Amino acid sequence: MEKGKKASPEDEHPRKAFGWAARDSTGVLSPFKFSRRKNGDTDVTLRILYCGICHSDLHCIKNEWANTVYPVLPGHEIVGVITDVGSKVNKFKVGDKAGVGCMVNSCRSCPSCKQESENYCGGLILTYNSIDTDGTMTYGGYSDTIVVKEHFVVRFPESMPLDKGAPLLCAGITVYTPMKYFGLSEPGKHLGVVGLGGLGHVAVKFGKAFGMKVTVISTSPSKQKEATESLGADAFLVSRDSEQLKAAMGTMDGIINTVSAVHDIAPLINLLKPHGKMIMVGAPDKPLQLHVFPLIMGGRILAGSCIGGMKDTQEMIDFAAKHNVSADIELVRIDYVNKAMERLAKGDVRYRFVIDIANTLSAA
Repeated sequence: MEKGKKASPEDEHPRKAFGWAARDSTGVLSPFKFSRRKNGDTDVTLRILYCGICHSDLHCIKNEWANTVYPVLPGHEIVGVITDVGSKVNKFKVGDKAGVGCMVNSCRSCPSCKQESENYCGGLILTYNSIDTDGTMTYGGYSDTIVVKEHFVVRFPESMPLDKGAPLLCAGITVYTPMKYFGLSEPGKHLGVVGLGGLGHVAVKFGKAFGMKVTVISTSPSKQKEATESLGADAFLVSRDSEQLKAAMGTMDGIINTVSAVHDIAPLINLLKPHGKMIMVGAPDKPLQLHVFPLIMGGRILAGSCIGGMKDTQEMIDFAAKHNVSADIELVRIDYVNKAMERLAKGDVRYRFVIDIANTLSAA
């Protein structure tokens, strides 16, 4: 290689790897040869079996957040089997089922890391589209293998189905952490869930597992039967129905807002009891309008939350296995991934696509 010339993704590391990546902002994914680093002393290597498709993947491949570095290989809901462990790895052995979520490294020394909130570390390294410690880009789970620091790997309980459990590594922890942190996991409390998609349907399941009363708030009346009969929600509100919202004012202890589109949050804030909390976990790409009067008059809290630390992620997956919480999925082939992205953009999925990597990804 010429001096100063950057190595290609296929040659920058010793381990050959294969996946599907997007090369430009059209977001079209196609076969991609690249490489992974060798397994270090504190690393584990996973043979990937399943990878969920997150809405963040769609934003990233189309550069909708204006931070994508192409080629980008998405996927941060990764489940697989450990095939290699470093000499200093203590928690895992070859053959263990394990998962990798949204992050693969952090500084491990800042206040956030020391408080086991690595997700808020200023030096956080994401599973894909992030610069790794060696200066190369990280590539995600739409691929055959991944090498990750032991600290950022989650043990999968035997009772957790790997395909339906994969989305919990992003969708699950995204709703579980704020429920725990903001006191919205106490039996008998009333939880509102705004939006019934990949995040929302898991929030309903966790809420019921915690013993809460759960009300789904959606723009789509057609989702009422599924929310109450299939997912176990106690009530359903159509957010465009002002009479329904008026009747429910001041009744909820907290709200998990999963909507990633621009929407009016003032009527939702009014659903909260005094000192109630609305936690934003959806990420609209445009600013929302905020009228502070409902917050002031009710002593209410509007907050945000982003995934969770590794301790919380392991706790979440263990809790989910114990209480039979998993995602409702549509299992797809890797060669269906572009169609899946089209459908995801239209909201045409109940409720999470998961790619069957092991059975459909082939370098041939």
